[in-house]
Amino acid sequence: MKSEQTPSVPLKKHIETMNHYGLRAEGATLSNLGLSNVEAAYWNLTPAELVEETILRGEGMLTDTGALAIDTGEFTGRSPKDKYVVVDNITKDTVWWGDVNNPFDTDKFNLLYNRVTAYLTGKEVYVRDVFACADVKHRLSVRVVTETPWASMFAHNMFLRPTADELKTFSADWTIVCAPGFKADAKIDGTRQHNFTIMNFTQKVILIGGSGYTGEIKKGIFTLLNYILPQEKNVLSMHCSANVGKDGDTAVFFGLSGTGKTTLSADPNRGLIGDDEHGWSEKGVFNFEGGCYAKCVNLTRDKEPQIWDAVKFGALLENIEYHENTSTVDFDNISKTENTRVSYPINHISNAIEPSVAGVPKNIFFLTCDAFGVLPPISKLTTGQAMYHFISGYTAKVAGTEMGITEPTLTFSACFGKAFLPLHPTKYAELLGKKLKENKVNVWLVNTGWTGGAYGTGSRMKLAYTRAMITAALNGELEKVKTDTLPVFGLAIPTAINGVPPEILNPRNTWKDKDAYDAKAAQLAASFIKNFEQYAAAASKEILEAAPKVAVNA
Repeated sequence: MKSEQTPSVPLKKHIETMNHYGLRAEGATLSNLGLSNVEAAYWNLTPAELVEETILRGEGMLTDTGALAIDTGEFTGRSPKDKYVVVDNITKDTVWWGDVNNPFDTDKFNLLYNRVTAYLTGKEVYVRDVFACADVKHRLSVRVVTETPWASMFAHNMFLRPTADELKTFSADWTIVCAPGFKADAKIDGTRQHNFTIMNFTQKVILIGGSGYTGEIKKGIFTLLNYILPQEKNVLSMHCSANVGKDGDTAVFFGLSGTGKTTLSADPNRGLIGDDEHGWSEKGVFNFEGGCYAKCVNLTRDKEPQIWDAVKFGALLENIEYHENTSTVDFDNISKTENTRVSYPINHISNAIEPSVAGVPKNIFFLTCDAFGVLPPISKLTTGQAMYHFISGYTAKVAGTEMGITEPTLTFSACFGKAFLPLHPTKYAELLGKKLKENKVNVWLVNTGWTGGAYGTGSRMKLAYTRAMITAALNGELEKVKTDTLPVFGLAIPTAINGVPPEILNPRNTWKDKDAYDAKAAQLAASFIKNFEQYAAAASKEILEAAPKVAVNA
């Protein structure tokens, strides 16, 4: 990587002419991090300075919209198998150990940390002081030390930006050290391969190496908050988007990729609280972040105008390609990765609210793309059902996405974000249930997938119908509507919604072959039950009783 090389003459000249290293607290140094021997440490540079540094280092270029485009190198996405948590007195009995949270030895961490700091000796680093959590009561101070200027720009975009006065007195609760140019030796360092993200709760450090993918920084902080807030603050951490109406009614949208979370939460008539990570305290919902990290594959102004307009100076594009002989981004080109991304400060969205806080949710939506055509387009959940479906985190990927797949592929991700859960999923579900009961929140399961049959036979639910259903729920119209009960899953289905054909509300009625529907419903229910076996031992009676009911043949 260019960051490992001696700076070019133009960059050296640029550095010499800089009259400041950026704002920082009086007396703040990197010596306590073992980084006192770096060539230079640039603190809290402006986006313009970071853009200039990136271009001078030959690590990026400006697109015709003014956004900075960079490549993250070998890794264009997260590497979940290479995420570790140090086993210590804090974590050994609290972390949900397994395939999500891989244990790492304390002594191995210390040796690896020293090797990373030795690698950074004589190099330039970029220091970014930021906050996480828009609710000041729960605010976390984080110092992010990166090897590249564009990673510092990512941190500036994604987290909450302190004022000049706040920087003067900034003291970090946690530190991230990110050195993508350092590659671990698995035999020496105890890692699986050369890249790693390791969380140390005793030393309050997240150590990242071998990968330039910026999402590791973002999700490291999210995982940290998922550990701290539920246990220490009685705050439910949530992988969701959220918005608020003109009357102050807050809505929360959970959903895995492809379920419509971004599309359905983007409403010009409602203020955007945030698009990905939030907390729910006794006062209400607050954003963890100060920006957005949006997928931009196939991005168009017509489909997603807010994201399109956000791609301007100050935004950071990752792993994109250009139309030939231009600086115009070709968003349809996925030759590097399908996971092309753009990060930008939340104020790039015109209807975003700052500070990103709002009241207690009135409505929560669990979005699922059910390719089996079994679940209703909208149904109301009891508290027990809400906890059960929250732990399940169900959606489906349609056939044809991979060679040899001819049937829809089920996907279950606990709490709609299993990869970022340091605690057992039932911990989050119980806290959700407690808050639902205390605040009398409506929870809706919304199927944005298939109706009239499974994928290949039925058709995709019309977006206009889904929007009408969500609007009706937000306006309180569905609280007065009579409901039917869907067999097997026991879901309460509204019988009438303005702007929606009544015949599509009960999914069984949309199938020509009712026996085929019953068989497919039993198949999906069995999959839910099988998936839940891994959580059942820690689940309450209320949660277990909300499971689908499938007849067992003698």
